Amino acid sequence: MQDEVDRLIADWRRERPDLDLAPMQVLSRVTRLAKQLDHARSAAFAEHGIVSWEFDVLAALRRSGEPYQLSPGRLLQETMVTSGTMTNRIDRLAARGLVVRGPDPHDGRGVAVTLTPAGLTAVDGALVDLLTAERAILGVLSDEDAASLADLLRALAQELERPGPAA
Repeated sequence: MQDEVDRLIADWRRERPDLDLAPMQVLSRVTRLAKQLDHARSAAFAEHGIVSWEFDVLAALRRSGEPYQLSPGRLLQETMVTSGTMTNRIDRLAARGLVVRGPDPHDGRGVAVTLTPAGLTAVDGALVDLLTAERAILGVLSDEDAASLADLLRALAQELERPGPAA
């Protein structure tokens, strides 16, 4: 049974038999799966009136536990965006009533971003739908195969996340 990546590899082998195409066997599939996952995520989030970047911020707040509150700096770390981007995102989420800004209870000079009840409802619903979609995507794998794949991807991700030049 072949997939589109097998067909692409065959074409490249015909055209460039001098190259080792082994990385494409894995990473082209990861890229294609990521695109499919993005579509599934977008659909799950749309059902709850949010988009991916909104989910990322709301989910960071939700995972923090009650009172679902983080500093903008901590949100930067959680979502890996720039300061200017985060400020814009917080502004937009606040305008929609999904978060509020207030004084940081631990630092009188700081600001805290807190999930509102509407934000909590949106992120919790989106998470349930996301997990349903992800479970369906992984449904072709046994539990053992899914766990093995998670282990392999973790090893690759850990290597790529190490500081310094990429391999």
